[in-house]
Amino acid sequence: MSERRTEENTARKNTARANRAVVERALAGLVTTGDVGALAPLLRDDFAHHRPEVGTRTKDEWLAGVGALPLAALRVEITHVVAEGDLVVMHTRRWLDGGGPGILGVDIWRLEDGLIVEGWEVIEPVADAAAHWEWWRPAS
Repeated sequence: MSERRTEENTARKNTARANRAVVERALAGLVTTGDVGALAPLLRDDFAHHRPEVGTRTKDEWLAGVGALPLAALRVEITHVVAEGDLVVMHTRRWLDGGGPGILGVDIWRLEDGLIVEGWEVIEPVADAAAHWEWWRPAS
């Protein structure tokens, strides 16, 4: 392997590692403090968040939505984190203290210059997971 290619691979790994740390710090700050203020500085001003059922939200719209959650009762288990270049993918299980089975979520975060620029989120209620196993079959 050429020296230049080795340097490029090292730089990519370092970027991925740094991006993963930003995303983990953002989630930890939000969950431990319950304050979206801890999250806001890690988002670029033109941040966009995408979810199939609500469309695209701006930074302020998304932070307002997150702030409306009962964060003090929210529990998050991170089951997988994968970082590659400017993307960080996180698979989580989330539930409320004393609540039902909770939800599973997959978030994809895109970062630039150490800030989160864009996010995509797909959520599935745990109780509905079995029903989605054969999503392609016609309803009877």
